[in-house]
Formats: sequence, C-alpha cells, structure tokens
Amino acid sequence: MKSPLFSATLLVLALALTSAQAATDPAAVWRAADDARVAAMISADPAKLAEVFSDDLLYVHSNGKPDTKTSFVAAISAGRSVYHSVTYEQREFREVSPGLVLMTARCRVQLGKTAPHNELYLSVLAAYRFEKGAWRFLAWQSAKLDAAPAAKK
Repeated sequence: MKSPLFSATLLVLALALTSAQAATDPAAVWRAADDARVAAMISADPAKLAEVFSDDLLYVHSNGKPDTKTSFVAAISAGRSVYHSVTYEQREFREVSPGLVLMTARCRVQLGKTAPHNELYLSVLAAYRFEKGAWRFLAWQSAKLDAAPAAKK
C-alpha cells in the first residue's frame, strides 16, 4: 500500500516535470490545449466546451458560417454539429505576443450525424489566448482543400 506521502511526492514530481517541459517546450502546452479542445468537441459535453472555449470565440466554418461560443456550444451539445475525429497532418504553433498563440494546421475532420461520416480536408488558422490561468480557444478559420495529397509509399 502506498503512503499518502508517497502519492503526494509523485504528484509534486509530475507537476514539476510538466512545468519543466512547458518551460523548455511551450508548444507542448499549446498542443495539449488544442487536444483538449478537440476532445471536448467530440464529447459534446457543454461543460467541457465552455471550459476550453474563450467567451470571445469566433469560429468560422469552412463554408463561411460564423459561430460564437454560445451558438457553437449549443450546436455541438444539441447534436446539430457532430464531430468524430480530427487528424492532423501538420500542426504548428507560434506565439505572436505574450498570451496569444496562432496555430496553423492541415487536418482531416470527420463529422456528421450518420455514417458514413463526412470527411473534410482543411487548412486552418486558429488562435489561443491565455485567459484566467489557461489557454482557451479564441478563433478558427478553415478552408476546404480540394484533395488530400497522395499517401507516401
């Protein structure tokens, strides 16, 4: 049986390692924030969505339709927008000023209410802002790409 002191020591060590990794690789923190956003969208849990989305969210879909935090959380949690997966081919982060990070990406997004699900191949510009002690999803603009590049053999 592990003692409470042993468990507390492990927790402190894990937090120290996470902090050290963030100091040496800030992109790891931003990737984690984006992974949490994707997981929240797939889960369709309104509480998780509210936690990762900025109150100032502007989400512009690849068809040009804009959503705010309120309208996007409502669409996802009501099942009007159903996300199944986001698979990145490329994802890069750049801090443009303290507390503001841009993400550029190329990804495949599977979405839709019924199978077979739609698959979009997108080029993306997204933004994260440090708010209330956490990186929150601030903006998204995507464009459909005609076709995915041929798979490497």
